[in-house]
Amino acid sequence: MVPAIFGLSGLTLGDDERAFFRDADPAGYILFGRNVESRAQVRALTDELRSIHGREHLFVCIDQEGGRVARMKPPTWSAYPPGEAFDRLYDLAPASAIEAARVNAQALGLDLAEVGVSVDCHPSLDVRQPGAHDVIGDRALGAEPMRVAALGRAILDGFARSGVAGCIKHIPGHGRAMADSHKELPTVTASAEELERDLAPFRALSKTPIGMTAHVRYTAWDAENPGTLSPFVIGEIIRKTIGFSGLLLTDDLDMQALSGSVPELAAQAIAAGCDIALNCWAKMDDMVGIAKALPVMAEETAARLDHALAGTGPATAADHAELLAKRDALLALRAA
Repeated sequence: MVPAIFGLSGLTLGDDERAFFRDADPAGYILFGRNVESRAQVRALTDELRSIHGREHLFVCIDQEGGRVARMKPPTWSAYPPGEAFDRLYDLAPASAIEAARVNAQALGLDLAEVGVSVDCHPSLDVRQPGAHDVIGDRALGAEPMRVAALGRAILDGFARSGVAGCIKHIPGHGRAMADSHKELPTVTASAEELERDLAPFRALSKTPIGMTAHVRYTAWDAENPGTLSPFVIGEIIRKTIGFSGLLLTDDLDMQALSGSVPELAAQAIAAGCDIALNCWAKMDDMVGIAKALPVMAEETAARLDHALAGTGPATAADHAELLAKRDALLALRAA
């Protein structure tokens, strides 16, 4: 198995994609707006991916946070609020905010599970910082680390009740970035002591089975390399200081924060200690290059992948409409 997650070009698989995926046998796939049209279409797409590999527990992920980060949109799917909505309710009623976050995630997870998506790249545990770039902004669950951790834990619990795994991001923290890592490499110059604040939510949820790195350079830890490509950040900060032992994905390797070819970056990320290289844009040359550049998946990575997917599958029976109604009633407390 190739330790990579690949994107898909459209609503159905092309012949070249199907043949390549069968031969390369990647760890999984990621869906975007270009891949979703209807419930039946997405289910058929994910069913075909599973049939190619003969793996019922297949890593099929999506970025479905709510707010401005949503690949599955109304009117076909429900709209979900950004993280800031739960942060604001927490100011008034912490327990209600935690429950609202949980039932919201459970409803969102039902949408994903219905169409065969097994992993949501959410929650973001980035601690919001005043004056930082708004690439995180209202996606954040708050500016206080333990609040972020509490709401993040509720989201992970809601997903689990729907048979979907969450993925904490962006380890070790994107909240201080003064630039959008989709466009350029952010450099954070905060001290190691100051960065403890950013690490705290990740440390609190370090037993989460899946996490994603940040394309951010932290001069206190590695003045040369972004976190995704830094053996020190991955080995010493993520694995040891935070204590994260789960499946570690890169953020998308085609983002402009990183320089170099995508296959070269994939090889660097795996060599630095990441488990899985994430490549989102379904460019066949890049995917073929990654498959050639990467070693066969390590046994430790395979074990982490199996563990990450172990809880995915049929959801606990729940009424989607009732979950949304409960969320809305709780969020309305702030307006009362």
